[in-house]
Amino acid sequence: MNKTKALVCTGFCIFSFFLCISIGSVAIPIFDVFRILGHVIFRLDLPLHLTEANAAIVWNLRLPRVLLAFLAGASLSVSGAVMQSVLRNPLASSYTLGVSSGASLGAALVIFMGFSIPLLSIFTLPLLGFLFGLGTIILSISFASRLNPRMENHTIILVGMVFSLFINAITTLMFALYRESIQRMIYWQMGSFSMRDWQAIYILAPLAIIGIFYISRYRLELDVLSFGENDAELMGLNSSRVKWKLLVSSAALTGSTIAFAGVIGFVDLVTPHVMRKIFGSSHRYLIPMSAMAGGAFMALCDLAARMAVPSVELPVGAVTALIGAPFFAYVYFAKRKG
Repeated sequence: MNKTKALVCTGFCIFSFFLCISIGSVAIPIFDVFRILGHVIFRLDLPLHLTEANAAIVWNLRLPRVLLAFLAGASLSVSGAVMQSVLRNPLASSYTLGVSSGASLGAALVIFMGFSIPLLSIFTLPLLGFLFGLGTIILSISFASRLNPRMENHTIILVGMVFSLFINAITTLMFALYRESIQRMIYWQMGSFSMRDWQAIYILAPLAIIGIFYISRYRLELDVLSFGENDAELMGLNSSRVKWKLLVSSAALTGSTIAFAGVIGFVDLVTPHVMRKIFGSSHRYLIPMSAMAGGAFMALCDLAARMAVPSVELPVGAVTALIGAPFFAYVYFAKRKG
């Protein structure tokens, strides 16, 4: 049964991907998108009704943007699925443990103070955002492991929240001190895929693919951790060590996405929760289907951000929040009612 669901879900996600490439200020039918891709990749002749301008729109503008959105959504969704399973909390995410706070601090250093890395100036902001986000969760987990060697879930979550609040306070102070650059920082925090080219894909794609495949190797351990630390240890699993690996790798996926797209919330909450309802708790299906559905969801949200208001592009983070915030409330109150 799950195999049939997986095929249907995969087909819908692939269709959504090409639909997002097709729709824009200049509409290009999906079959023409395939013809353009054949022209660019395999040097096939273009039909008479298509021009090189159409090919440039698809290959240079829309495809990198949609692909980046798809990779970002897949990374965030897999990260959320892992966090929810490891911490046994349907509202848990990397953002809960301070990844977004750390990444925002790294971005603030670049935007407010003009910090730049020699020879890597154009990648300074993504690189610092990634390193600060990943560094924050490593510090959080290290501190939690010292407080509680068994690394129980409530300790990890509370420590992550404390670190997140502390780093947010530092970033807020920087807002007060460097007011002339506030607009740029706010725009980065709202999230966007505009003006992204193939360079971002060349960096994010390997990180996302390697991270997702690495996490997929631990699907059996994730199944065991879903029963709780005590049962996992009775089954012979070193839960603390596995938690370390899974939490850090999930944070790396989230941090790499934030680095290139800004802070985009709720994707890592909504998609894994829906996929868990459809496919159950087996991570054999949950991880790959969360990646596919998360990628499609993010691409469709970016399409809505581009097309909802004529001549104005909305922040994609605002679109995901409009969908995710009610969903968050539903999950929280449904859990309390249960």
